[in-house]
Amino acid sequence: MVLVSIIIPAYNEEKRIPATLAMIGKFIKNRHIRAEVIVVDDGSTDNTIAEVKSCAAVEARVIKNPHNMGKGASVREGVLSANGDLILFTDADLSTPIKHLEEFIELHERGYDVIVASRDLVDSKVMVPQSNFRELSGKIFNFMVRAVTGLPVHDTQCGFKSFTRRAARTVFPRQTVKGFGFDVEVLYIARLHKLSIHEAPVEWYNDSATKVHFLRDSLRMFLELFKIRMNGVSGKYK
Repeated sequence: MVLVSIIIPAYNEEKRIPATLAMIGKFIKNRHIRAEVIVVDDGSTDNTIAEVKSCAAVEARVIKNPHNMGKGASVREGVLSANGDLILFTDADLSTPIKHLEEFIELHERGYDVIVASRDLVDSKVMVPQSNFRELSGKIFNFMVRAVTGLPVHDTQCGFKSFTRRAARTVFPRQTVKGFGFDVEVLYIARLHKLSIHEAPVEWYNDSATKVHFLRDSLRMFLELFKIRMNGVSGKYK
């Protein structure tokens, strides 16, 4: 039976992390999935770590960043410390339900290296949508992703992706983006190395308590697209 590593980047998640770990623990127990759970605390100033350590539903390993380094840096840290044959990272709010892990495992067994959760496929189900403004901004960003990087992916930003161990060891040591634009970078690197990428439709529930600061992080993500493209052209990802 394969070992699945579940990586959860967390920043000031004391309110949401107990329910998330409880759902993950119940799911892997009921589905008899062999798993390790790794929470990467990104310099939280609340009781996130205490909540993780006190959780009875699942035993989670905690990695603590020395200060707030960004979601991309946290995911990278978690992935590179993982022991799994398959490695999944998911948002702390479980906007994409953990039940989709079972489907992702089956897709990896069919031979795919990277599985990407998508909110923009025909069979995707956005159960709780974002505001119209944020949704439009997301579409504009995805257009820019395709224009600048050439990535043929409908939805790069859904925070639920899985990699085989070999794919993760190819991609994440080469990752440079520490912020929210890292999703684009890891998929870009995977494509450069000819890893097979499959988009899978999922359910998705918007959480209004998102940690994304719209103006600041959106501008940074747009700039990161050009950094990723330049890194690719210069051969930095080889």
